[in-house]
Amino acid sequence: MKTGRKALATGAGLALLVAGSAAAQDRVIHAGKLFDGEKRSLQGPSSIVIKDDRIVSIEKGFVTPPGAEVIDLRGETVMPGLIDSHTHITSLPRTGNAIAKNMTYSPLDTVLAATVNTRAVLLSGVTTVRDLGALYGADTALKAAIERGSVIGPRMWIAGEAIGPTGGHNDWSHGLAYDVTRPEFGAGLADGADAVTALARREHKLGANVIKIMPSGGVVSSGDDPKAKLMSDAEIKAAVDTAHALGLKLAAHGHGKAAIDAAVRLGADSIEHGTYADAGSFALMKAHGTYFIATLLTTQKLHDTAVNRPDALTPSTRAKVLAMGTGSVKLTNAYKAGVKIALGSDTGAGENAKEAALMVKAGMAPIDVLMAATANGADLIGSAEIGKIAPGRYADIVAMPGDPLADMAALEAIDFVMKSGVVYKQGGVEQPVRLVNP
Repeated sequence: MKTGRKALATGAGLALLVAGSAAAQDRVIHAGKLFDGEKRSLQGPSSIVIKDDRIVSIEKGFVTPPGAEVIDLRGETVMPGLIDSHTHITSLPRTGNAIAKNMTYSPLDTVLAATVNTRAVLLSGVTTVRDLGALYGADTALKAAIERGSVIGPRMWIAGEAIGPTGGHNDWSHGLAYDVTRPEFGAGLADGADAVTALARREHKLGANVIKIMPSGGVVSSGDDPKAKLMSDAEIKAAVDTAHALGLKLAAHGHGKAAIDAAVRLGADSIEHGTYADAGSFALMKAHGTYFIATLLTTQKLHDTAVNRPDALTPSTRAKVLAMGTGSVKLTNAYKAGVKIALGSDTGAGENAKEAALMVKAGMAPIDVLMAATANGADLIGSAEIGKIAPGRYADIVAMPGDPLADMAALEAIDFVMKSGVVYKQGGVEQPVRLVNP
């Protein structure tokens, strides 16, 4: 960092800005290239003026209000903090004995392990996540701790327990003996429309600001078929209506076509995964304005594991993974159909940005991938305070040496991270941040 005190009077807006000396906490980022989440191109040299946790203005060229601290990123590409619209920050690594972990890890073990993930995710450049399902209320505790300043991590929109039917994707006792269970295993289960309504209301009461449902079977779960529709239309509608009545968005886990199409018709705001969606499914999403999150990274990682480390997966999961393939064609087809797309990696340990290069490989234009990772994510979440570098928005800003429009892998080398005006990483080095004792 360096301090600059020379003001370059270029325009009435800047003249107003520099009329008085800047306060001690005022800063300006000098950006060599700028993607602001609004214009569909990189802009040239720009100055982003920040006061406290908000962006005040964006000026062309390198300008410095009197007394402002300068953050010199003239050799970098600067953009809004990334938004990962499908994460699981509290999930444990898929290594070792999954059943043993389910039976021996306590809620405290889970949330403590997740603090490592929240730090890694933020330092990777992801400043906001939509965390779609966590056990034990761990996501609620993490979100509160991050907002207090006692844990380092991204902004979190959380779903609490995902809601699904007995024997479905989030029935954690599936595959175990009938008398082997834990109280947490049934926390997200609801059978019948009234039960779904009650559980969605309960999740909201406990802190969820997005509702997640499981209308289809899953892949890494035991005993269920990802192609099967496991929630009735009445159950799906109850979840959608309850979420919307509470002012929340609803995300629908959907692999099979029947579950996907029903969720779209009944008003889901996003479809997650979409493995077996077809042209009719994507036409429905386009017509209803439904967002699609393809989760290519976790699909690719699971496929690689099934091929190279088969013992790391249960036999039933490995069979489902191999049947699913690498999954890129679903995004190719959704993009060609004009469906709204947001970036979602379905991971939560700091490798989230790898999703972007896979999206380009699947056929998306690089500029549309950047939009999916910023402004589209904010639109899906429903927030006008993130996703763009614009006056009044949070100062969630990242930078990298490369140009992501030329090579999307540049997003995997983010070396500057600011969230709410606080610098967490600069020059590739984590910066000391004072944590608050709760």
